[in-house]
Amino acid sequence: MKENKYDEPSFFEQYGKMNRSLKGLDGAGEWHTLKQMLPDFSGKQVLDLGCGYGWHCRYAVENGALSVKGVDISEKMLQKAKKINQLDGVSYEQVAIEDAQFYTESFDVIFSSLTFHYIKAYDILIRKIYQWLKPNGNFVFSVEHPVFTAEGSQDWIYDGTGNKLHWAVDRYFNEDKRNTSFLGKNVLKYHRTVSTYLNELLKQGFKIIEIKEPIPDAELLKNIPEMKEELRRPMMLLISVEK
Repeated sequence: MKENKYDEPSFFEQYGKMNRSLKGLDGAGEWHTLKQMLPDFSGKQVLDLGCGYGWHCRYAVENGALSVKGVDISEKMLQKAKKINQLDGVSYEQVAIEDAQFYTESFDVIFSSLTFHYIKAYDILIRKIYQWLKPNGNFVFSVEHPVFTAEGSQDWIYDGTGNKLHWAVDRYFNEDKRNTSFLGKNVLKYHRTVSTYLNELLKQGFKIIEIKEPIPDAELLKNIPEMKEELRRPMMLLISVEK
C-alpha cells in the first residue's frame, strides 16, 4: 500500500504551517529557479503529478494552459486545492501517482514537484510519462537532491553545543529505502543517484534540456534566516526534458 502521511490530521496540520503552504509558490525556495525552466503553457494540456495544494495548477492555467489535471494520493490535499486553487480549466483526481492511468499522448506538459523520492519504481513511472506526453512535449520535475537523501536522517551533524557542523553524505550508491523524519513523523522515501535520475530519462528517449541545483533568492535569504542553511548543501534537483 502506498504511504499517505498527508491524510493524517497532525501531519497535514504541520504541513499547513510551512512557508510554501502559507505563501504558495512565492514561499518555495526553489520557485524562482523552477519557473524559469517551465515551457510556454499557452493552449497546452497539462498534468501535475502530486499536485498538493494545486499552486502549480493555478500557475499553469493563469499562464494560458487550456486544461490542467492535478493528481494526488491525499484527500486532504485535494480538498485544500479545490478550496483555494479551483479555477476554470483545472480538475483534480485522487489517485496514487503509481496508479494513474491516461491515454497515450494526452498531454503537452507534465510537471511534478518534490514527489518522485516517494516513488519506488521510478523507471516504470518515467516510461508511463513518456507515453502520456505528446511528441515534443515537455516534462519538468523537482526531487530532493541525492546529496540530501543519501545518508537517510536528513539532518545536520552537530557539535556538543548544538552548532551545525556539516551535512552527512553516506551510502550514496545504495539505492534503497530511507526511513526519514519529516514534520515529526517517520516518512518512507527512496534514494537514488543523480546518474539514475538522468539515465532513466535518456534510456526512455527524453532529450535533457536543463538541470539546476537551486538556491533561495535574495529576498528569501534576507527575510527567512534559516534559508541561509540552503547555501551549505544542495537540497533539490530540478530537471527539464523534452520528448
